[in-house]
Amino acid sequence: MKYTQGLYPIISKKSIAAEIYDMTIRCPHIAGAAVCGQFVNIKADGFMLRRPISICGIDKEKGTLRIVFEVRGKGTKALSQLSEGQLIDIVAPLGGRGFTLLEKDKKAVIIGGGIGNPPMLPIAEHYGKNAVVISGFRNASAVILQKDFAASGAEVILCTDDGSAGRKGFVTDALAEVLQREKPDIIYACGPSVMLKRIILQAKEAGVKCEVSLEERMGCGVGGCLVCACRTIRDGEEYYAHVCKDGPVFDAEEVLFDD
Repeated sequence: MKYTQGLYPIISKKSIAAEIYDMTIRCPHIAGAAVCGQFVNIKADGFMLRRPISICGIDKEKGTLRIVFEVRGKGTKALSQLSEGQLIDIVAPLGGRGFTLLEKDKKAVIIGGGIGNPPMLPIAEHYGKNAVVISGFRNASAVILQKDFAASGAEVILCTDDGSAGRKGFVTDALAEVLQREKPDIIYACGPSVMLKRIILQAKEAGVKCEVSLEERMGCGVGGCLVCACRTIRDGEEYYAHVCKDGPVFDAEEVLFDD
């Protein structure tokens, strides 16, 4: 895993929902090396541990990365207070394994839950009209990136727990309906573990390849601290992989969830 640490300028920053921020960072070397599904580890002033944030967009020609993150504590609150023109300290691109992108004419179902939606945008942009994007949120105030997903050309299905935007229900309900009408070549998902667990079962029952991006607390982000261990299985044997180094993307059949 090759990565770079440095200070890079924020060229745009805006709030896109309650406590959710969208930043674009100019970092040509990192953007040139990044792949879909990787993440950055950002240092917030006054905090020892960096904050891992998924990559929402990669523009290799412009040399930029886009990140979308939610304020979940004092560290991300400090990051949200940075402004355009300021420098941000990042280590990237991180993640030994990103998403596997098939040929653009293949059929894909792309599923994001809450803040698990941002890393799914580059996948939608890859498949375009051959993708179905299912996004799930708590309520209308938490909805993000729907115009971006629609701009990719994908079919977009919005779900909210309370029905205040889109359709009422869970992403797994929408996935069941999609799988009834067609069999895609691959399913991608990122979000809460309870959501991923159900999606993996649905994909297995439908006989569809599935990849999931796991979210775990991290320290170093490069495999040194061993904080982000997750249970996986390979060749019939259970072992602990590390989300930062061995993932964050895993084949669905490799992932084990604690009951």
